[in-house]
Amino acid sequence: MKKLILTGLILIVSAASFAQLSYPNDVQIVLSKAGKNKTELKKAIEYFSATGDTLKLKAIYFLIANMDIHYSVDYYWANSNEEKVVFNERSYSDFSTALKAFEELRKVHPGLHPVQVKYYDIDTIASSYLINNVEAAFDIWRKTPRQKICFEDFCEYILPYRISVEPLQDWRKVYREKFEWINNDSLASKAGKDKIAVIAKSCYQWFTNTYSIEERKEPLPRLGALQLLTRKKGPCEDIADLNVFMLRSQGMPATIDNIVCWATSSGKHFLNETLDDNKPLSFDVSNTATMFDKLPREPAKVLRTTYSKQASALASFIDTNLIPPGILRKANYVDVTREYWATGDVKLSLFPAASMPKVAYACVLNFLNWTPAWWGNVNNNQVVFTDMCKGAVFLPMSYENKKMKPVGWPIAVNNSNTTLLLKPDTANLRSISVYEQDKYLVFRQGKKYKLFYWNNKWTSIAETTVNAEQKSLVFEKVPRNALLLLVPEYSQKKERPFTISDNGDREWW
Repeated sequence: MKKLILTGLILIVSAASFAQLSYPNDVQIVLSKAGKNKTELKKAIEYFSATGDTLKLKAIYFLIANMDIHYSVDYYWANSNEEKVVFNERSYSDFSTALKAFEELRKVHPGLHPVQVKYYDIDTIASSYLINNVEAAFDIWRKTPRQKICFEDFCEYILPYRISVEPLQDWRKVYREKFEWINNDSLASKAGKDKIAVIAKSCYQWFTNTYSIEERKEPLPRLGALQLLTRKKGPCEDIADLNVFMLRSQGMPATIDNIVCWATSSGKHFLNETLDDNKPLSFDVSNTATMFDKLPREPAKVLRTTYSKQASALASFIDTNLIPPGILRKANYVDVTREYWATGDVKLSLFPAASMPKVAYACVLNFLNWTPAWWGNVNNNQVVFTDMCKGAVFLPMSYENKKMKPVGWPIAVNNSNTTLLLKPDTANLRSISVYEQDKYLVFRQGKKYKLFYWNNKWTSIAETTVNAEQKSLVFEKVPRNALLLLVPEYSQKKERPFTISDNGDREWW
C-alpha cells in the first residue's frame, strides 16, 4: 500500500512539474501541431529539464522548435491485393543475402510492388529516440575538444538526428563504434584537409558511387543511415549523407551543400562541408579529387542544408504550393554560392502585365528544361536575383497553376559580370555558321540537326543533314541577339545553348 501511495505521489509531482514547465514560444507552436505525439516530445523536454543541464535543455528545444519541417520518405511492399507484405532488408547479414530473400518472397506474393509513404517527425518520433540522440551527441562533443565547436554550430551540424528525408534509423551508436578510428591519435594531429582525405580514401574502398551506373528502383529518394552501411552503394547524395553521419558520430560538424543544378551543364550535385579551425571546408567524396579549389563548372546555386528553419528561405514566408517542386520548397537552407564561384546580382525588367507575380524564378537550361534555381521578389515590374554565378544564362519565370511561365527575356552574365539581354531581333536576320568544337559539338555523318532560337519558347529556324567530312553547318535567316540551341536527332537532352556575336564568335552557356 505504501508503495502504491508513493508511486501515486511521484506521478502527481511529475505531472505538476510537467504542466508548470514553460516552453519557448517556437517550441509551443510545434507542440500544438504534434497531436497525439505531443506527449512524446514533452517527455524528452521533461527528461532534460530534470537533469539540470541547461545546454541539453536548449538542445532539445532547438530540435523540437524546428522539427515541424522535417519528414521521412520511405516505402513498404504490397501484393497485388494492396496488402502489406513485411520485409526488412536490415534483418539480413548483408544486402546480397537480403536480395536473395526478397526474390523468394516475390514467388510467394505475385504482383509485389513498392508503395511510397511520407511521415512527419512531429507525428512519429519517440521520446527515447530524441533523448538517446541528444545524450550521444553531447557525449562525443564534450569528449573531442580538439576543435572548439561553439554551441550554435554544435546544434546545427552535430546534434541533428537527420540530414534529409531519409527513413529515421537509430544510427549514432553504430556509427560511433564503426568509425571511431576517425578520432584516433594518428589522425588527431592532421590538418582538416588531410584528415578528410584519409576518410575519403576509406570510403572509396567500401562504398560504390552508382551515379550513371545503377538507378535505385524503389521510391526511396535517400537511404537511411543504417541502409548506407549495408547496401554500400549509392549516388552522390547518398555518399554525402554517409559522410555527414560519419563525421557527426565522431563529434565533427558536417552538412550537405546542394548544387541545385549546374548552370552550364545538366544534372545536379551534392557536396559536404565541415569546419576546420572554425572555417568552412568543402569536400566531395563522390569524386577522387576530394579536395578542390574550384568547381569544374558553373553552379546555378549552392544551398547549404541546415536543420533549423531559415528566415531567408522562400518557404518561410510564402505557401510551398506556390513554389516550384524542389529544394526551394524547403525552409532549411542558406545560400553559399559565393563560397564556390564568382557571383553577382542580376537585375531584370519583366514583361508588362496586368497582374504581376510576387516572385520570379531564375531558371537555367538543364536537360533542355528551364529549371528554377533561385528566386527574387518582384517590385515595380523588376526583379533582382542575388548572388548568381557568373558565366551563365538565366531566364526569369513565374510559377502559376503548377506550371512555369516565362516573364522576361533570358539574360547572359559573363565572367566579368557584363550582362546581355537576349531579346531576338526578328526584323534583323543574318546567316550564321555553326562549327564543330572539341568536347562541345562533333557532327555525325548522315544525322539531322535542327537549330532553334528562344522567343518565349524554342522556335525552329531550320533543319539540315550533315554530309561526309562536314565541319560546319550554315543557317539562314537567324535573328540577331538570340539565344540559340542546336539539337541533333540523337539528342540525350544535354545540348547547351549558345550565342554568336556579330563578328561570328560563339559562346556556350
